[in-house]
Parts: sequence; structure tokens; C-alpha cells
Amino acid sequence: MHESASRPLGTLVTLGADLDQEFECRLRESSSLAVRVAYSVLRQRQDAEEVAQEAFAKAYSSFRQLRDRNSFRAWLVRMTWRLAIDRWRSDRRRTAREQTDSDTTAIASAERLVIERDRADRLWRAIDDLPDKLREAIVLSAIQGYDIREVATLLGLPEGTVKSRLFLARKGLAERLQCLVNDTQTR
Repeated sequence: MHESASRPLGTLVTLGADLDQEFECRLRESSSLAVRVAYSVLRQRQDAEEVAQEAFAKAYSSFRQLRDRNSFRAWLVRMTWRLAIDRWRSDRRRTAREQTDSDTTAIASAERLVIERDRADRLWRAIDDLPDKLREAIVLSAIQGYDIREVATLLGLPEGTVKSRLFLARKGLAERLQCLVNDTQTR
């Protein structure tokens, strides 16, 4: 009887003992980073963990095709980043559809909360408006706290390219946020 025919339904197809062990080892080294990357986009622990699990499953199924196994960490980060952005966009569209008019009367503490949330939303909108390559660099550096060398390693880029992307991202954010401040002041 063929091996797959005798395997019970619902079990995963394994890569092979050696590849399974290598995958587990590399995943153990990178799993918390994947969760942090997803969290930096989604800002909700449970959603970040779900996205990271999805990335792990995709990584497992594609691990055999990964040519340079030493780039696993960067590969997993990019995969997690893309999945988290997809989830965030989906959530944003759903929230926009479900959003209703809110009460116009609010107490002072609620107004402060709205102002703080608005500032955070503006910042994240400005970050979201950046091209993906600039957004990846700025989130890993400014939000996740990785230094330039670590960001370069994670993204598989030269340090000079990361520096350039961070410069352009900061410049773009400053311009975008200044435009938002000017728009708010003219209202």
C-alpha cells in the first residue's frame, strides 16, 4: 500500500526528518520575532499570534523550496509582514463598513482619548502611506528597535540601502505629518 494512502486523514505531510528538525530549529530562533513584527502592524496580541501562526504554516509548506536556509529569518519576517499588512487592510475595510456615527457629546477625558487616538491614527496612516520597502525599514528600526545592521540582515539588504530607506522614510513621514498639522490648523 502507498504511504500516503495508509496515513490517517488530517495529518500533515512532513518535509522529512532532517528538514523537519532544521525547520523547527530555525522557527524556534525566529518565532518571537515574527510575532513582534505582526504586532507592530496589527497592535493586537491575539491577531499578531494568529498571523504569525499562519506565517509559520506557510513557511513550513514552502521550506523545501527555500534556496538559502540562512536567510530563513528574513524570509519569515517578510512573509509575516505581508500577512499582517493583508490582515490589517482587511480589518480596516471591515471596520469602515461597520462604523456608525458616534455621539457628538463627550466628556473631557473622552476628548483627550479621541485626540490621542487621532494622533496615533495619523502617524500610522502616514506610515501606511509609505512604500512597502520604506515602511518595512522604519517599522523594524523605529518601532521594533532593531539597529541598522539587524534590519539589513532581516531584510537581506546592504546597510547603506537600509540607511537610505530610513532617511527617505523619515523624510516622507515628516512631510506627511506636517501636511496633516497644516490641514488641522486651517480647519
